[in-house]
This record gives sequence, C-alpha cells and structure tokens, in this order.
Amino acid sequence: MSNLPYVVSPGNVPKALEAIIAAATPEKVSQNFVKTILKIPGGSGDQMASFLKKIGFADSGGSPTEIYKKFRNGSERGWAAAESLRVGYAPLYRKNEFLHELSDKDLRGLILEETGLPTDSNVPGYILSCIKSLKKYADFGASVVTDEDSSPIPASSSKCTPPALRAGSTGQNTSAPRRDSRFPSVWMWNATLI
Repeated sequence: MSNLPYVVSPGNVPKALEAIIAAATPEKVSQNFVKTILKIPGGSGDQMASFLKKIGFADSGGSPTEIYKKFRNGSERGWAAAESLRVGYAPLYRKNEFLHELSDKDLRGLILEETGLPTDSNVPGYILSCIKSLKKYADFGASVVTDEDSSPIPASSSKCTPPALRAGSTGQNTSAPRRDSRFPSVWMWNATLI
C-alpha cells in the first residue's frame, strides 16, 4: 500500500504552480518560500513544501530539480508536469501506464486499490484533485529539450540509448540499463545519468 502525495486543500496546488511560474527560482523550496513567495499560508504551506518534494519539484534537501526549472519554461511546462505525475504517482503508473487517460471514477478506484483506504475516506478525493490539477498542465507527448543544442531528444536518439545498446558498441559493459526510480523516464547506466 502506497502513501501517495496530496494536500488537504487541493485548490492550493494550481495556486502554487502559477506562483512557481511567476517567481524566480529559489535556492531552496522551503516552507518559508512556499508561505512567503508562493503565498500559501499556515499548515497548508507546510503541506505544500512536502508535496512539491514528493512530486519531484524539489529534491530531499529542498533544492529545485530539473522538473521545477523546466516547469517554469512555457515550452517545457507540459513535459515537466507529466514527469511530476510520473514521479509522484509512480505506484499508480506501475498499475496503469495510462493513468492520465482514466476517468475520475476509474482513477479513484485505482487510488483506493493502491492505498487500501476505505471508500468513505476523504484522502482519495484529495489525491484525485491533486492529480487533476497537475494534469491540466501536462503534455504526455512532449519531448524534453537538451541544454546542448535546444533541440528535442527523440526516443530513438543515441543520447537516450545506453552505450552498450548503441550501434557499434564494443559490448565491454554487459550490465543491463535500469530506470531511475525517482524519474521513471530517465535511464541509469553504472549509476550515471545518460
């Protein structure tokens, strides 16, 4: 059973996301940043700081991640929002990789199945509302743009293919590539991001 990310005031999720777009990127996504800059006060601000970490906008130390930075960029916002859903709700995506296509009823059922919560609990509704807020920004067909040349990386690119699987590989490294559990669309090779 999973502990999926949510806040008890889901209306604050779009408010925080819009404020993230407008505000300068902070050194740390702290409770003070959330309360002062994002304008989410009190206990809701405390929850929001934790929520942003759980959906991949900040690392465990509070530093903004690539997801956070790309979300602020209008041309990459869709990819970042989709990736934050994949990170934060990975247990649901393992059950159904088309989670974002499900009806509210089916998604709520999947949330209940994964969490084991009773059907009369408020928490599945909070989780559903948070997912729906992120989905409004998400583009699941978007490509990420590299810093090298500002062109999208297609899935067939050698930049996305682990070295041992590329054409002309010497095959010296025979260990299999693996996905980074924090970022399901990122491949790991010998503990180094490809």
